[in-house]
Amino acid sequence: MKTETGALQPVIILAIETSCDETSVAVVKDGNEVLSNIISSQIETHRAFGGVVPEVASRKHVEVMTLVIEEAMSAANVTPEDLTAIAVTQGPGLVGALLVGVVAAKSLALAWNKPLIGTHHIAGHIYANRLVAELQYPCMTLVVSGGHTELVHMEQEGRFNIVGRTRDDAVGEAYDKVARALGFPYPGGPHVDRLAREAEEAVTLPRVWLEPDSYDFSFSGLKSAVLNVVNQSKMKGLTPDVAGIARGFQESVVEVLVEKAVRAVRANSAKQLLLCGGVAANKGLREALTARCEKEGIELIVPPPVYCTDNAAMIGAAAYVKWKHEGGIPLDMVADPGFSLEKWSVPTY
Repeated sequence: MKTETGALQPVIILAIETSCDETSVAVVKDGNEVLSNIISSQIETHRAFGGVVPEVASRKHVEVMTLVIEEAMSAANVTPEDLTAIAVTQGPGLVGALLVGVVAAKSLALAWNKPLIGTHHIAGHIYANRLVAELQYPCMTLVVSGGHTELVHMEQEGRFNIVGRTRDDAVGEAYDKVARALGFPYPGGPHVDRLAREAEEAVTLPRVWLEPDSYDFSFSGLKSAVLNVVNQSKMKGLTPDVAGIARGFQESVVEVLVEKAVRAVRANSAKQLLLCGGVAANKGLREALTARCEKEGIELIVPPPVYCTDNAAMIGAAAYVKWKHEGGIPLDMVADPGFSLEKWSVPTY
């Protein structure tokens, strides 16, 4: 869009993210400048249950939504008149949680007469990388989160092709289950990461490579192997080597993730490797992938931890891409807990 003087008018998007247990609202300019990014976490609420309770998450979103929107607008120092569009996570995610965000976004779009942009949650994680660096295509993305573990090839901006995915547990889910077996509370990933880095030796655990040419992942067998080690120690009257198990588990996960990601980059002639998702905050994974990419001469982009976990800034970044290519969508858009990343892709050019 241009002003009357012919200058380009900035695209300012108010973005809403409520796919799981974070209520987040952000204001993002031109897809890469974060004017505000407010996150209200529910971790303390769900810790008592050992995981996210969908109905509780939905209620918490309702309780804080208005306040978070107001805080994001105030922190960005913008008014409704300044906004270009309203973006919201359409899916995937918990359906009740998604509905809260979708209803809020539709209400704002209607009240403020702004276009609506339904946005894919994983596309948001991927484009969180654009908040810290310019993306070059084709590129490869390693998505690692509580619900997703995928290798996504992007031939051009906004076009997604999943070349590998988990066949069972996502890596973040496996971390939480292993942490629970080792006696740590939800969320367990940070506890396992910390222990793995402190351990002097690793308990040897299997690597699951699947077929020789496969980019898919599997973590349920590794999780079972951890449980077997813990149970065998207890049956012998011994205290499990919690730190050694954590290190062995993390080394197994990281080796497979790094090796398959590098192989996928080479096979698809990707110019960059992007890391994203909640598990991208894992220090062990970040360090191992950084070291391997330096050795291989691969450009690696990793967002800071605040943009790895669920947040609305990433939704604003992805929504900007959709806005550039397709504009807004009708207000009869519905929340879609099984939303396909590949179908959300923009048209080819």
